[in-house]
Amino acid sequence: MAKQDHNNDSIRIPIGEWNLHREDGRSNTTTAAFATRINQIAPTPTQVGRATVNQAPATANFTGKLAKFLFLAHLLALAILITFLSVRGFMDRARAFHPVYWYVPLFTSTSSSALTALLWLLLTLRHPSKALKASLWLSPSLTCAVGMLLLANGTGSSLAFAALALALALIQSLYACWIVPRLPHAYQILSAATPAFQPSIAIVKYIAAMLLAGLAYSSFWILGVGGVAADKTSTFAPLYVLMLLLSLAWSMQVIRNLVHVAVARVAYMKLACGAEAVFRVATGARWLGDVCLGAAVAPVVGVVRASARAMGLVAGDSDEFLFSCATCYMGVADRLVACGNRWGLVHVGAHDKGFGRASAETWEMFVKQGMRRLIDRDVTGSFCFLCGVAGGAAAALVAGCWVLAVEGSYVTGITLYAFIIGYFMI
Repeated sequence: MAKQDHNNDSIRIPIGEWNLHREDGRSNTTTAAFATRINQIAPTPTQVGRATVNQAPATANFTGKLAKFLFLAHLLALAILITFLSVRGFMDRARAFHPVYWYVPLFTSTSSSALTALLWLLLTLRHPSKALKASLWLSPSLTCAVGMLLLANGTGSSLAFAALALALALIQSLYACWIVPRLPHAYQILSAATPAFQPSIAIVKYIAAMLLAGLAYSSFWILGVGGVAADKTSTFAPLYVLMLLLSLAWSMQVIRNLVHVAVARVAYMKLACGAEAVFRVATGARWLGDVCLGAAVAPVVGVVRASARAMGLVAGDSDEFLFSCATCYMGVADRLVACGNRWGLVHVGAHDKGFGRASAETWEMFVKQGMRRLIDRDVTGSFCFLCGVAGGAAAALVAGCWVLAVEGSYVTGITLYAFIIGYFMI
């Protein structure tokens, strides 16, 4: 039985008594104790029930409404642009352009990346430690294989991107060696977190629907880049490609974050009071505006903060003029992360808060609890990134090897597009 504290309207949930086992079959008492510690301040079922009953549907703020409007307007503009590019590319395509050699490898790699995403999700839920180890090995290995594929093509652009891929593979390998001491803690985090999310039929259907939405969007997006590739005389081709890439990044992040918010809602209700949330409510469109805002802001803030941390590590305690702005840049990054971060999306789903408010309150809570250093050493974000890179590299190898055998002039473009699509599908 859980012991209730008379001085505080909260309970200690005896998660330490859960039947938690490691993947080798032995009891994992460390993970159980860790799970007990992180759940000692869970609210009582009475508190959660009262909050759930009295909680009104979320009212979108101005920024959320604006983000939702801009996202939907951008989808309409994108549909018009892709239709225009496809028709123009078909009518004015160069004689050297072969649609079959361009579209079929990309469509195939996109379908394979959707299947890879589903299999990787199942591996993470069933064997989180194996998934983490696999990401550390597969990501640099597959990235190196992509670099070798581009080297085999031999063109100038292929050689440039091959050098970039090999450098990225080297950086990932060094990073994997650097974080080895942190892996036991990461295993504990994943092992304690995954039991809270037991996929139901409704959740599986929702995730499958989101994967199909990403697959359909990516397939339609491929028509746009194919139209750009078909018309080699266009002056605005780089601008078209840039617009298409930005749209792909935003749209796929929105699809991914919709899943995150829905899962956060279900997991919160399960952890807080042991009740199953109404999944129709958890996947409601009321969070779409905040999700669109978070999909646009959180990745940018993450890149800024990561670059600031890297600059700080390089600068150290040096007073050189080259590193004199490192502290200032880190301060700017800390201010930005309080305005928008990926952890705020959890509170968007769990507490029906706007993205800006949820991000600010979440970061303030981290600072008050002295968790900033722990967050900086957390590898779950790196795990997601490495999974995406591994999935993108696998898709790039599928498309690149295919097109290398039939039409070498398409290798660079198709390999890069397949990598980007595969990265966002995972």
